[in-house]
Amino acid sequence: MRFIENKFLCLARRAIVIAASIILVTAALPAAAELQVDITRGHLQPLPIAVADFHGTQATETQVGRDIATVVAADLERSGLFKPVDKRAFLQDAASLQVQPRFADWRVVNAQALVNGAIRVQSDGRLKVEFRLWDVFAEAQMAGLQYTTRRENWRRVAHIIADAIYKRITGEAGYFDTRIVYVAESGPANRRIKRLAIMDQDGANHRHLTDGRSLVLTPRFSRSAQEITYLSYFNNTPRVYLFNIDTGRQEVLGAFKGMTFAPRFAPSGNSVIMSHAQHGNSDIYTMDLRTRKSKRLTSHPAIDTSPSFSPDGKNVVFNSDRGGSPQLYVMTAGGGNVRRISFNRGRYATPVWSPRGDLIAFTKQSGGRFFIGVMRPDGSGERLLSESFLEESPTWAPNGRVMMFFRQGRTDKQGGGGAVHLYSVDLTGHNLRRVVTPGQASDPAWSPIIP
Repeated sequence: MRFIENKFLCLARRAIVIAASIILVTAALPAAAELQVDITRGHLQPLPIAVADFHGTQATETQVGRDIATVVAADLERSGLFKPVDKRAFLQDAASLQVQPRFADWRVVNAQALVNGAIRVQSDGRLKVEFRLWDVFAEAQMAGLQYTTRRENWRRVAHIIADAIYKRITGEAGYFDTRIVYVAESGPANRRIKRLAIMDQDGANHRHLTDGRSLVLTPRFSRSAQEITYLSYFNNTPRVYLFNIDTGRQEVLGAFKGMTFAPRFAPSGNSVIMSHAQHGNSDIYTMDLRTRKSKRLTSHPAIDTSPSFSPDGKNVVFNSDRGGSPQLYVMTAGGGNVRRISFNRGRYATPVWSPRGDLIAFTKQSGGRFFIGVMRPDGSGERLLSESFLEESPTWAPNGRVMMFFRQGRTDKQGGGGAVHLYSVDLTGHNLRRVVTPGQASDPAWSPIIP
């Protein structure tokens, strides 16, 4: 039986940012509660879960309570592991739930888990938010947490609650308290405007980070989730930039005479790795962010590009055509012991190591189609999760169970179509979903859990 003490510690580390104090709700967490979801299985029937509006006694409290419940239910539903019960079927209201759930009423509507909570506006204007997770069939509380925070943080609290529920029922870390940075695209194909944009993982709090006067490509988060590295063209010269999300401060990491591609942070956060082309030859380099000194890792007449560190920083996966076609290779972080890991039919590209270290995601082109897939770091166990006319640039959720990527539709004879949009898919390949953005979107990057 797994409880949520570890989650309490993780949430406490984030309390300063959201000005929240976190304590245990006093009810016991009995060992009788056995409700769990095994997410390592192939195809799951989503768990029916009832998420009641959080109870409030004032109009403001009632509205925030309704909003939090809506966000929690939406987060859980998008994971593909949960099926929120329609609120119109509920037989017990939010006020009476504050006394005790009538478990028989929740079994009638087929809920296996139940979430309820309460909202109180304190004298200083801050919100006190409490939630409880119940196992309906065991008639036992599984989790309980309480937060005090500024009112504008209600949405983050909702994501943190969804993370706690996901963790408690699946045993895996959640990924809802995260952000997505991507390239927002607009305009005709021959005058494409590409701007950096950022949003919460559910599409809320969307904003543009750059004005579109310079082309931007391949944004990536740092481990702290507060900085982004990306490639931009200034006066037709490729530059690698660092961008601080909180301050808006932007600095040039380096300007390069040749083409530069796909910068990524090292796990330590002290350096970035990228490919750099000189005299028609592309190799892998790292750059120390403190000294701005570069180190060349590969020296080969082939094209080496798209490097990604393993989460322990000891190895790098990259794409190279040194074997005659684009394939995936792994080497040590110092550039030694290069070995090919992709051997099935097709051309492989854009590899990225899972945060868990157990898998490498990639783009594959075969038979005129594109695929998003995963394989183990030794190349075994290849599985294709998604297929379309064109799709690429996978990025991992911080728990290593979900990926996001972009798709581009086929262009018609008149040059129409060809729109690009973001999609997500889990490791089973069954939960494929369009990620809604205000306009067209490409090159997504998923942040770590927000600190």
